[in-house]
Amino acid sequence: MCFFSISFFGQDNYTIVLDAGHGGKDPGNLGNGYKEKNIALKVALEVGEQLKKNKDIKVLFTRKKDVFIDLWRRGEIANKAKATLFVSIHCDSHTSNAYGAGTFVLGLRGNKKNLEIAKRENAVILLEDNYEKRYEGFDPNSAESVIGLSLLQEENLDKSLEIASIIQNNFAFKLKRNNRKVKQDNFQVLRETIMPSVLVELGFLTNKKEGKYLSSKRGQQQMGKAIADAIVDYINHLKLNTISEVKIETPKNSLEYKVQIASGKNKIATKSYNFKGLKNIQRVKVGNYYKYYFGITNSYKESLKKINYS
Repeated sequence: MCFFSISFFGQDNYTIVLDAGHGGKDPGNLGNGYKEKNIALKVALEVGEQLKKNKDIKVLFTRKKDVFIDLWRRGEIANKAKATLFVSIHCDSHTSNAYGAGTFVLGLRGNKKNLEIAKRENAVILLEDNYEKRYEGFDPNSAESVIGLSLLQEENLDKSLEIASIIQNNFAFKLKRNNRKVKQDNFQVLRETIMPSVLVELGFLTNKKEGKYLSSKRGQQQMGKAIADAIVDYINHLKLNTISEVKIETPKNSLEYKVQIASGKNKIATKSYNFKGLKNIQRVKVGNYYKYYFGITNSYKESLKKINYS
């Protein structure tokens, strides 16, 4: 028998780009006299301070002061940094006394209310220089233009939904904010990025009670920490799916290959109905987590086929 040590090197650092919505000549919404741009910036900076406590997380900001940044430029900053995650922070408004926090991911689906939010946040495009050429005639006030956006981030949708759900759960269950849930719609700032991305609506400045909370230091710290905690949870989940080193006991001149298909703290029965019909699943406990593998084989080529099959 021989021992083979196989190393798989994951990421040493995870880059998070925090985008404070609006800024400079674009104040965002002005519900009850508050300025969305200021609140979004303070919360983004708070998120950054919380994340910097983690040595393996690198934080970048699209803006750290009151300046105007084009929507395309915000995405470009994240793309050039090859960011792990992009989080855009905003505050909502409405003619009613609506309240509550919501989180959005890019998508082609959405109801009429979501469409109006997307149109409102996208309207900043009209303040940019040469926007007609940059956005190829995209009209942020046109429902047809919004609905007609192509979903460039389709491959990142699952991860975007995952981080959005964690953020939303923190708002709803840790802070007891009214849960406006995770939704999909067509925000231009999300369309510009090529990594998992979310847009957070912290709450409604047009609601007096919520506006007061979001403009307070306490509210900004609580909302910032809720977002930061969610990002750390998300990063920890990414780490869980990265194997740093595996030692395999196997006959000489033979290696064992297998495909990891799931992981988590829950011990799941290795029945096919729990894994979309896949059979012969192997469960391995690693620390406090369980990893689930499919397609154990001594052939590398066969292992690649299993990846495609799963």
